[in-house]
Amino acid sequence: MSEETQSIRLPDPAKLIVSNSPHMRDKPTIGRIMFTVVAAMLPACIAAVLFFGFAALEVLALCVFSCVLAEEGWNKLMKRSSTWKDGSAILSGILLGMNLNAGAPWWICLLGGILAMILGKQLYGGLGYNPFNPVLVARVGLLIGFPGIMTTWDKPELGHWAIDGVTAATPLGLAPGETFVKDMLLGNVGGCLGETSAIALIIGGAILLYFKLIKWEVPLAFIGTVFVFTGIAHVVQPEVYHSPFVHVFSGGLLLGAFFMATDMVTSPMTHKGAWIFGFGCGLITSLIRLWGAYPEGVSFAILFMNALTPLIDRVTIRKPFGYIAPVKEAK
Repeated sequence: MSEETQSIRLPDPAKLIVSNSPHMRDKPTIGRIMFTVVAAMLPACIAAVLFFGFAALEVLALCVFSCVLAEEGWNKLMKRSSTWKDGSAILSGILLGMNLNAGAPWWICLLGGILAMILGKQLYGGLGYNPFNPVLVARVGLLIGFPGIMTTWDKPELGHWAIDGVTAATPLGLAPGETFVKDMLLGNVGGCLGETSAIALIIGGAILLYFKLIKWEVPLAFIGTVFVFTGIAHVVQPEVYHSPFVHVFSGGLLLGAFFMATDMVTSPMTHKGAWIFGFGCGLITSLIRLWGAYPEGVSFAILFMNALTPLIDRVTIRKPFGYIAPVKEAK
């Protein structure tokens, strides 16, 4: 081979265009992703309105309004550009409403929006910088501050457009044997708006999986772990512990597994990390439900695992191609 063919030919530097990273672009934008998730939430929102009437619609509207207002108010205060059009505040408002009771007072919705957007998101720098799911920060804050309001549930009644003030226990609050899986699948059970119809939540989760907006490992590991652990407890003491189907179809597990544990910002980046994250969420949820002071544990479990996400990423992320470990100098 000649010397010319062996040499490396570089392009003309004058023809090279250097721009800011990233250099690879894709069609999905933040707005498109957020509004796709909003669309996936619509079946569950419709089910909530059908069972709880206009009160559910009012709670959802107030939560969306409060989240958008809180975020835009903070942007004004910090002299930042408007961000509500990216859809993240709207999605947070819908998820916040789905974590509340249909009879929640208006000020709870407004306070929840402030906690989610300011305490759970903006204080860390905004979208992409928050270590914890903002909606769950708000839910846990409201639960600790106002346990009476946050654990009182209105009785659903299909076709009635106004709640009658009659309260009902959630399936997890009933004695084993008093719950009906059919009612939980359809949505005819007490609880927050996001605990109503398991079928509607599964449809929403399927939409997210179809568009590849979430890692399937997280909900599978989350739901599977809860099913296995609560199933073992039920087999050992069926008179004390609910069937694993009751645990899966009630208590906001499906809402948390599909829509909140899978948050792109607060969940692990790797597939192996997603398995670990989902397993941890399921294990903590099961422990709280079976032996904890609260009948529900999804929110606490996800927040706890959010705190471990950086460590999970550090342990499970693969080394880049061509990586050479630095050689330690001998002392």
